[in-house]
Amino acid sequence: MKFASKVALTTTLTCAWLAGPAVAEEEVIEESAGSQYHDLKVTRIIGDLEHPWAVAFLPDESMLVTERPGRLHWLRNGEPVELHNLPDDLHVENQGGLLDVAVHPDYASNGWIYLTYSKGDEDGTATALIRAKIDDETMRLTDVEELFTQDRKSDPGRHYGSRILFLDDGTLLLSIGDRGVEPERAQDLEDHAGKMLRLTDDGNVPDDNPFRDRDDVHPEIYSYGHRNIQGMDIHPVTREIWAADHGPRGGDRLDRIEPGENYGWPVSTPGRDYGTEAQFGDSARERPDTAEPIREFLPTLAPSGLAIVNGGQFGNWENNILIGGLYVKQIRRVVLEDDEVVHEEEVLRDTIGRVRDVRIGPDNNIYAVSDESDGGLYRIEPAD
Repeated sequence: MKFASKVALTTTLTCAWLAGPAVAEEEVIEESAGSQYHDLKVTRIIGDLEHPWAVAFLPDESMLVTERPGRLHWLRNGEPVELHNLPDDLHVENQGGLLDVAVHPDYASNGWIYLTYSKGDEDGTATALIRAKIDDETMRLTDVEELFTQDRKSDPGRHYGSRILFLDDGTLLLSIGDRGVEPERAQDLEDHAGKMLRLTDDGNVPDDNPFRDRDDVHPEIYSYGHRNIQGMDIHPVTREIWAADHGPRGGDRLDRIEPGENYGWPVSTPGRDYGTEAQFGDSARERPDTAEPIREFLPTLAPSGLAIVNGGQFGNWENNILIGGLYVKQIRRVVLEDDEVVHEEEVLRDTIGRVRDVRIGPDNNIYAVSDESDGGLYRIEPAD
């Protein structure tokens, strides 16, 4: 559907801002939850969050947390403070709203934080990326800059992608979902939908992007054929990029992302049609010209958030991949050897709810947010 008017947009945002405040009062909800190799202590750091979407860490170990309905919290000294001056064109509907947050690797010297959101007007919505600075006196965002907005707006509501990942060279990756209505857009190299993009930290196109020299391809595109990537991280040893992508029924996948690669959606997918459970559309399960998943998750995981364990806090899980599960309400631990999944474990199933984001904190503990109407931010640490 299209927007009825700008008044409808304003009303949506106003309702979001009237929601109750987040509450920071640490509460241990599991003293010693069992898992393989480590018993886990689970502590809720913040409660009463409305569909939190992401968490990021500043150099002083304070945290930024987004809520999809349009709020950004700064948790410092044990108390969450709401930061204001988010974009006026932020549109909240279904899966859309305020989404990811990331901190520039050189934050200590430049002060930049990065946010993604669904940008809307009467023509529809698009995934957008901004950067801003925090004024710690007024608790407002300042120096707000729009760095990127996808080229084509769509009916609001689904598949925004929106994860941000800074790479070792200072550039960043930004995932854009296929927007859910026309899956074939993921194969169109003159359309941002269904793509992984690579940008400089000020929103420009790096000179060494894989399609930079082609006139028939958007130069920001790094890889394509994705459905809705909402989890990615860099392997601490190999420096490879790993991502989790939502498939249709049964088609959730774990991928190693390579520049210029086609990951198949929707012409090649192991997933099934929601209504008929037949092979999706006219696609093949495998094609020689598309990358196969390293892992297809069955049954459906609905992956969101991905972090790779490092730092020694969880010694027996070192370099394991942790992926949040929305549908099955868990964290999936994945063990890789030579690009082959050799073991998996369901961790904290039905303990914190729908897991939207998973991160490794500066203290090497695991942090997760639960995508619920009464969601929270959780710290997970060894119990022993």
